[in-house]
Amino acid sequence: MILYTAGTTGEPKGVMLTHRNLYSNVINSSSISDVQPEDVMLHVLPLSHSYGLTVMNSCYMFQQKNILMRWFDTEEAFRLIEKYKVTGFSGSPAMFAMMLNSPLANNYDLSSLRRCGSGSAPLPLDILIGFQERFGCPIREGYGLSEAAPIVTRHRPDMPQKPGSIGIPIPGVEVRIVDEEDNDLPLGGIGELIVRGPNVSPGYYKMPEETGQIFRNGWLYTGDMARMDEDGYLFIVDRKKDLIIRGGFNIYPWDVEAVFYEHPAVEDVAVIGVPDPIMGEEIKAYVVLKPGHYITGQELIAYCRVSLGRFKCPRYIEFIGQIPRNPVGKVLRQELRQRHSNH
Repeated sequence: MILYTAGTTGEPKGVMLTHRNLYSNVINSSSISDVQPEDVMLHVLPLSHSYGLTVMNSCYMFQQKNILMRWFDTEEAFRLIEKYKVTGFSGSPAMFAMMLNSPLANNYDLSSLRRCGSGSAPLPLDILIGFQERFGCPIREGYGLSEAAPIVTRHRPDMPQKPGSIGIPIPGVEVRIVDEEDNDLPLGGIGELIVRGPNVSPGYYKMPEETGQIFRNGWLYTGDMARMDEDGYLFIVDRKKDLIIRGGFNIYPWDVEAVFYEHPAVEDVAVIGVPDPIMGEEIKAYVVLKPGHYITGQELIAYCRVSLGRFKCPRYIEFIGQIPRNPVGKVLRQELRQRHSNH
């Protein structure tokens, strides 16, 4: 199959996934889980996403009962868990946050939940701990990407949970943390996470140049910065690229900035992701207006919604006098992040 994911310039890239990629990922990731044939699984993830697809494939393999939701709705999820005595589900951090913060949970019997999985974006610690305490159900965080079909690491039930970690590599998958010269870093060193295994895609459909950049010498270069502790647990530290992950969806700043630049009142713009307890990240745009022009932030957001999906529209807009850039014109996004955190 081919799953499309955003490229570094926002251009969609078709990730080719073979039968072996998908099959090995299900078998190897499930081999370190406590999955049971009598489990009842609620499917809240879109099947057009590699994470949702692999969860579904796993349930096929183990002949479990599957309850599918057309889209995620908090109260409907509660209702289905009670009705079918659902034992588990895999979701995004935003879904766990909505369930944790919903007063409607008290109206339903959710005691059948036995375990949940989280992926697609970092899971805030307060959401992880709060959900586990409220529902008495562990969340096992993992990590993956479409190019790896997608699971690379996960927490396993026979090992201690380390909050903030994405777990350990699944069987058959090798990982390294390397510097810019591809040298392996010592334990605790922060570098790019690269991956090798039967789950790794052969490349992008009809995009040989992009394939050569990401798939090199038998390794998949994830673009994510990580570290490994003495027990082999991995921690994602930051993203090498300026990717924003809002509620599990990937958003590239340039896609949003391009729409702003089309507005006649906008002279300059830079988009960053800012921390959000529900969505993981929200989108913030710093905007410089042309002399003599005036427009409100809400009017700009409404303008964006005409061209962008709602999930790509900024939640916050701040008007400033100048976008910080380096001598060659590159936006200094770290300065903008610091500016936001100082407010």
